[in-house]
Formats: sequence, structure tokens, C-alpha cells
Amino acid sequence: MVLALVLLGTPELPAQSKSPGLAELSKSLEDLAQRVSPSVVQIFVTGYAVPDTEERATTADPVLERASGSGVIVDANGYVVTNAHVVENATRIEVELPFAATGGDPGRSILGRRGRTVGAQVVAIDAETDLAVIKITATSLPVLPFGDSDGLRPGQIVLAFGSPLGLSSSVTMGVVSAVARQLTPEDPMIYIQTDATINPGNSGGALVDTEGRLVGINTLIFSQSGGSEGIGFAAPSNIVRNVVEQIRKTGRVRRGEIGVNAQTITPLLAEALGLSVESGVILADVTQGGPAAQAGLKPGDVVVTMDGKRMENGRQFRINIYARGVGEQVALDVRRGERQISVRVPVGERQSGTARLADLVGPQQAIPSLGMTAIDLTPAIAQLLPGLRRDKGAVIARVAQDAPYSQQGRFTAGDVVYELNGKTVENAADLRRIAGTLKTPTPAVLLIEREGVLMYVSFRIEQ
Repeated sequence: MVLALVLLGTPELPAQSKSPGLAELSKSLEDLAQRVSPSVVQIFVTGYAVPDTEERATTADPVLERASGSGVIVDANGYVVTNAHVVENATRIEVELPFAATGGDPGRSILGRRGRTVGAQVVAIDAETDLAVIKITATSLPVLPFGDSDGLRPGQIVLAFGSPLGLSSSVTMGVVSAVARQLTPEDPMIYIQTDATINPGNSGGALVDTEGRLVGINTLIFSQSGGSEGIGFAAPSNIVRNVVEQIRKTGRVRRGEIGVNAQTITPLLAEALGLSVESGVILADVTQGGPAAQAGLKPGDVVVTMDGKRMENGRQFRINIYARGVGEQVALDVRRGERQISVRVPVGERQSGTARLADLVGPQQAIPSLGMTAIDLTPAIAQLLPGLRRDKGAVIARVAQDAPYSQQGRFTAGDVVYELNGKTVENAADLRRIAGTLKTPTPAVLLIEREGVLMYVSFRIEQ
């Protein structure tokens, strides 16, 4: 109440004494909002809620829900980037384009006209970064250019665009609170922390700098109330760009590595090893035959810089490798004893058993009624999935976006099917044959192994 009295009692300054600097700032932010808003869309999703651990054990049929989020147009031909959690488990996706994005004149009315709504399809989801690319049938769309998230600094002004709580075309302003924020100590994924107001519905929206460049995709908040408390996080644009480009080219994301274990040099470690530096990065292990080994790196090498950037700790080293695409090269300056050497190391694909499964299948191995592609569980495949409890079954290598959904969640690559409706499955042909005998609509239950645990997954095949 005191604050209200102070505000109401403050006399208006004469026009000539108003700060021209503030007026110019306000006008520049207004122009910025008009430039950016047409590239930020609202996404409406009909789908199944992600079950929690308790719900996975229940037998109730999953219930369809409606939700909304935001997205950013990154290609004039209809590619939109958003968060994976906005569109995962979706059975239907619609995108509302801002009226200005379709070539319309927004006019002077403060009551903005609604844009047209179009259907969308998921191109691919990258769960590790919580990013997804969807495609709409439209051309000549306004694209938001990518900025360089590595250039952000704490205190820099940023603006968040999106549809919080379903309120389309909203914009808020704040500053970069921190860069390269990790949510867990060993998580290679980093975020831009900002105090720009972000609420549910902002997910997938744009975080832009004062030049109108996309520097992040708003992803999550820390909150005790459920709403914004000034602690929001956005996926950095350099990681977003890498994910989008890979999905557009190959339909999936390949993670890079150079085959080393990089550790932080501590004063104690430096003293024990007789190093000339007390901080930085040392290579504790170099994988035999890996990219780093082939480039001539050895255990004990001290990494001084990567692409001219000084390496201060192992976490920084891993984060910089994480942001690189497979096939790129990194330039390393390394100290080995009294020698200083420079090498260029190609980034290879990170070896992941489930990621490699998709490369082993063809269209003829698809089982449309189950929404999956399956391959035989062979000894070679079993090596990609260590610890399996049986030696015969059908391994799910790829899951279609329109795969049936159950209360236990979706199938994932690497799930091993042992039974379908009580009938034993010893290979992919068995699974395909049994599925072919089912008359729709019909219930189906699969006994699968996932991460060493057997579980039933039940759903209804509608067609």
C-alpha cells in the first residue's frame, strides 16, 4: 500500500526532462519484439501424460490430455524447434502461427488477430537435450536467426518469448544470471540461467539477445510455487543449432567424443606428478584406437587450450566436446613434459548401444501395428545391451512416432520383447508373425526387459 501511494504521488516530469536514453531503449525493445514475435509459435498438443513410477504399475488405460507450449521457426520451409517434453507422447500436434508470420498486416489495434492453425508432425526427438524438431506444411515463414550462446555473459540483457499459461505472443525481459549452468555435476548438458520471467507454456520458446538473435530455447524453471521465481533455464543456441542441423540431415542426433578421460588438475595431483601447473586439464586415459590416440595424444598429456580457449577444468573440457558435431575437428594445444605440441582431433561418434541399433534395421523389419522396428537378439546385439537375462527375443531398434501408448509409457530402443499376449517371442520373425494374427481393435500385452527389469506393457491396437 505504501508503494502504491508513492507511485500515485509521484508528479509527472515535464516532457523536456524525460530521459531520452530510456525512451530510445523502450523504442528499441518495442521494435525488437515486433521483429521476433512472428517467428515464435504456440503449440497445442493432445497426448498422453508421462506416467510416474506409481502409475506405471497400474492397469488403468492411459488418458488423453491437452497441453500447450511454444516453438521457434528455424527454417522458412516449416521446421520448428521446441522442447521434447512439449511434444513427446503426442497423438496430435497443432501449431498456431502468429498473424504476422503468414504475411498479414497486424494493423494498429492493440487486440492482435489470431493467426492460422496448422497440423504438425514430429521429425525427431533428442531426449538428452530435451529438444525436438517438428515440421509444418508452410513456406516463406519468418526465421529467427541463431546467435552465439558462447558469447553470452552474466548481466547481459535477454528477452523471453512464448505463450506462458496459454497467453500467446508474450514477452518478458531479464538478464543472463549465469552461463554454462549444470543441473547435476556430471551432466554434460548445460543451460543459460536467466531471471527473465518464464512460466509453464514458455517451454520451447525463444530467449533472444538485444540484436534479436536466438541465444537459447526456454526449457525449465526452478520453483517452489509452480510459477516463475526468477530462476529459469534455456538450452544454449549453439547446442540447439547442432541438434537441429543433425535432425534435418539424418533424422537423429549423433553424439561426439574423442576418446579420452579428461580430469581436473588439482594442486595435490600436480605436486604428486611434478607438473609445472596447478590447474587445468590432464588426460588420465586415451582410448586405444580412438580419435585422440590416432592424433597422437597420450595419457598424462596436459591440455592447455581447445580451439584457442584455455581449458581450466575437466568439466569445461567435456562440455566443449559435447557441443561439437560428429565429423568436426578440435584444435588442442597440449603440454607433454617440457614440450608443447598442437594437434587436430576429429570428433567421432559416441558409442551407445541403443543409438547404434537404428543403423542395423531396414524398412522390411517394421511392424506397423506395434509401431516399432525389431531385430533378432543375437550374440553381437547382446554385447550392445549388457546384462540381459535371456538369450532369445526381439530387440526394439526403432520406435515410430505414432506407436501405441500404454500406462507404462512408450517403447524405447533397446527394449527386448520376450512375449506377446502370452506367446513366446524368440526372434523378430516370431514377433511379426504373432502381431499379424491379431484382429483390430484388440488389447495387446508385451513382456519386455528394460534395463535389467522384466515388465508388462499393455495397450490397445486400434487399427
